Amino acid sequence: ENSPPKSVTITSHMGKQELFSFFSDNGINYDNIDHPEVFTVDAMMPYLTNIKGAIGKNLFLKDKKTKALYLLTANHDREVKLNDVAKAVGAKELRFADTELMYEKLGVREGCVTPFALVNDKANDVTLLVDKLLVSGDVETVSFHPLVNTATTTISSKDFNKFLYLTRHKVIQF
Repeated sequence: ENSPPKSVTITSHMGKQELFSFFSDNGINYDNIDHPEVFTVDAMMPYLTNIKGAIGKNLFLKDKKTKALYLLTANHDREVKLNDVAKAVGAKELRFADTELMYEKLGVREGCVTPFALVNDKANDVTLLVDKLLVSGDVETVSFHPLVNTATTTISSKDFNKFLYLTRHKVIQF
């Protein structure tokens, strides 16, 4: 009688503050800038004029044939051709995955997708396709949304690699 209605889904997805706690608990230093809600990299850039290093753009994708899930993360100014990425990672055909699936797996809504959302994919269903620049050490810092699109969070490239190790996700560089 006191149970929630069937349409209510109770999740244990982390939010921004829990992500920051995860960083602190794991010795990952971060800087955060709050800004108005943005849905594209172009809309975000005017708020990030003082940020050095790489600024990420992200796409949540699905292999049309195998249904495998991918989070693609690249430097904001890198041209990404999905057909080329698919060939490079051995996927048949990459398509945008549906936003409900994105929320279910990563705990983020449209405009908020970020590699930091891998902390919410406890089943490790999502493979990260990452621009080599972001993990090679060629840039000192990387910046992404902290699970919301009203802020941008910067960590060192070294700490980004540490974060990826901690989430235990498969990572494919392109």
